[in-house]
Amino acid sequence: MDMGVLLQNSTDFILLGLITHPLFPELIFAVVFSIFVVAITANVVMILLIHVDSRLHTPMYFLLSQLSIMDTVYICITVPKMLQDLLSKEKSISFIGCAIQIFLYLTLIGGEFFLLGLMAYDRYVAVCNPLRYPLLMNRRVCLFMVVGSWFGGSLDGFMLTPVTMSFPYCGSREINHFFCEIPAVLKLSCVDTSLYETLMYSCCVLMLLIPISIIAVSYTRILITVHQMNSAEGRRKAFATCSSHIMVVSIFYGAAFYTNVLPHSYHTPEKDKVVSAFYTILTPMLNPLIYSLRNKDVTAALRKVLWRCNASQRIGTRDVSGKC
Repeated sequence: MDMGVLLQNSTDFILLGLITHPLFPELIFAVVFSIFVVAITANVVMILLIHVDSRLHTPMYFLLSQLSIMDTVYICITVPKMLQDLLSKEKSISFIGCAIQIFLYLTLIGGEFFLLGLMAYDRYVAVCNPLRYPLLMNRRVCLFMVVGSWFGGSLDGFMLTPVTMSFPYCGSREINHFFCEIPAVLKLSCVDTSLYETLMYSCCVLMLLIPISIIAVSYTRILITVHQMNSAEGRRKAFATCSSHIMVVSIFYGAAFYTNVLPHSYHTPEKDKVVSAFYTILTPMLNPLIYSLRNKDVTAALRKVLWRCNASQRIGTRDVSGKC
């Protein structure tokens, strides 16, 4: 980026928000804030449960804890700024702040793409090769999966963020969005960005194809194995093992498919903002709820922790009463 473009782009951007002129911003604030609190609480509780309960020290839950970490950081990238803008007349975001938001957003969403694909491979090994599971999913492999997911996501951020922010933005500074999403930012550029957008979408489609291929192959093998099972109980366990992951994948990749694969003719600023709100605000809340509500191990661990807290509180109360 040359000095002239840098100085020209140093001016703050204005985020118009999810709804450009909301009639009841306080109501929207209350709803979004409630979702934010539930999402943060659910993900942090999931991380802590997996850390403190020895029965959850398995590859599947290790990968799930990483998903919760990603979701926690992911929702903190956009929602606090969105909440601030809802109650403030000053809705600006600095050039550097916008660049940081784009980089973190790309890193986290790319990381989740890869992690969800690798979690499908984990389910394939658990169902189709249970005897070899400890060997195929050892600690070293799990660490490699997690590091690879974070690295793959950050690579996307390092490639696209500098190019996006190097374009001259000499017209309106109003971004018709509630955060700095690349397509919304590029609309403000005073040069033709069509070639870059084509290359960017090609890159995103490629990033989607890799984990989707892993998921498709893994679940095809799982379905074949489940079909060949003679035991109804075995089929039920296999379905219970995979159902939560299938739900999360369907929600996350459904929104990603709309954003990154559908042609421009299907996109409008309003639709884009709704879809973005779905996977930046709702998905981080739904993921831990889906895994916890449909998982007996997680609910058992939660009950155990709550029972311990309740028992400690009772002992503390008795000690105080005895002293009095």
